[in-house]
Amino acid sequence: MRIITLNCNGIRSAARKGFFDWLPSQNADVICLQETKAQISQLSDAVFSPKGYHCFYHDAEKKGYSGVALYSKKAPDAIISGLGFDKYDCEGRMLEARFGNTSIISLYLPSGSAKEERQAFKYEMMDDLLPRLMQFKEEQREYVICGDWNIAHTKQDIRNWRGNQKNSGFLPEERAWLTHLFDDLGFVDSFRELPQKEHEYTWWSNRGQAWANNTGWRIDYQISTPGLKGRVKRTTIYRDQRFSDHAPFTVDYDWKIE
Repeated sequence: MRIITLNCNGIRSAARKGFFDWLPSQNADVICLQETKAQISQLSDAVFSPKGYHCFYHDAEKKGYSGVALYSKKAPDAIISGLGFDKYDCEGRMLEARFGNTSIISLYLPSGSAKEERQAFKYEMMDDLLPRLMQFKEEQREYVICGDWNIAHTKQDIRNWRGNQKNSGFLPEERAWLTHLFDDLGFVDSFRELPQKEHEYTWWSNRGQAWANNTGWRIDYQISTPGLKGRVKRTTIYRDQRFSDHAPFTVDYDWKIE
């Protein structure tokens, strides 16, 4: 099972930058996109319905904002849009595809960097998401939750950790929430299942020379339920082309979508 996740920072922008030209050669079973920044009515061009994939979108009500998408080679048994809370679902932040005993989710946690109110909103979603994640763990199925979680977990996951300890995305409370998810609840950070090189990131600010200097953050994850621990065969962060301020993150699993 190969899954790709990408915050595309505007799906139409990513298309112009060649994302959909690159995608067919990747042979992914599932592709999860976040921050599509488009309504489905604006995506009538065939490029947004890649050949060989079943395509699903969950848009934000606000135009040009947020939104998630999921493409799958196999037709899902069911598609579930949203978390079940209007305040998040109107922003298009979660989309689940169910295949037999496996669920793949495209998730976009809010950023709290714009203002205090948005950080509070981010904490609210984290609080409301946690019981759902705990429920996933108890079900007789495996989940892979892919997307932009907007949190760098440890010092390994951010280049300038000293200067960002009071900034959204690297706050102690945010990092502790992920630690609880991994260490206490047993969820799996797929990237860390394998040995990794230093300074591997998935997002770089457009300010300064962050991309050129690799001053990045790893905030895009594929987080799975405990039953998939030990199933990660390969991970790749693709940097040869730049489709977004994020990079596509691919994981191959020793697992089959039924």
